[in-house]
Amino acid sequence: MAGSANLNVMMKTARRAGRGLLKDFSEVEQLQVSTKGPGDFVTRADKAAEKIIREDLMEARPSYGFLGEEGGMIDGEDPTRRWIVDPLDGTTNFLHGLPHWAVSIALEHKGQMVAGVVYDPVKDEMFYAEKGSGAWLNESRMRVSGRHRMIDSIFATGIPWAGRKHLPACLQDIARLTPVCSGLRRFGAASLDLTYVAAGRYEGFWERDLKIWDIAAGMVIATEAGAFVEPIRAGQDVVADGSLIAANNSIFETFAKVIRTREA
Repeated sequence: MAGSANLNVMMKTARRAGRGLLKDFSEVEQLQVSTKGPGDFVTRADKAAEKIIREDLMEARPSYGFLGEEGGMIDGEDPTRRWIVDPLDGTTNFLHGLPHWAVSIALEHKGQMVAGVVYDPVKDEMFYAEKGSGAWLNESRMRVSGRHRMIDSIFATGIPWAGRKHLPACLQDIARLTPVCSGLRRFGAASLDLTYVAAGRYEGFWERDLKIWDIAAGMVIATEAGAFVEPIRAGQDVVADGSLIAANNSIFETFAKVIRTREA
């Protein structure tokens, strides 16, 4: 797909940041690691990747704002546009040598996510989409799974760690969902979870208490691939609330009913 100038910048930047992360991933035992909180690590590699992304994007579009997980918000001259970046989604996987993590870059325009890139450097998989132009994996168009029965479907979530407040809700979700589906997965990178829904690798994903940089790019990609993406609690804003359900259109209503039972 020949994307817009913005999308091409995003993809080029994600690849450059990904190359640096791959180098550090191969030397993961030597990484300098500090701790922001239980189970929430930040690494030298993470900070270096965000620096690369920020510099590249702001050189290409100096008037846009920038919101990064590590560096916070930078206001731009153009208040209607900003980049939203997670330089390393799946940090805990990265630190443990698990090859499942990604660079996530989204473009927001007037409060709407209009483009997203999620790049998995280990597998060299570039997921990307622009609003109204479909979703793509490398050079192939993506569509959500066509499965329409819960019992044939695989779902993914993020399980809160270290006693976080949403752990009881998540465990209750799992108890209701497990008997009626084909399996559950917990891979540890929400951006990739959303792109895997887009690619039809599993039928649905749900999680609570996510940050905007976790989901901004993945939401665009999943939606453009035909997924329904909604807040878990009716009437909430997905980005503001950070809790979402994503699934193909055939499964969504039944899946959402199972997850929302506790919220009613």
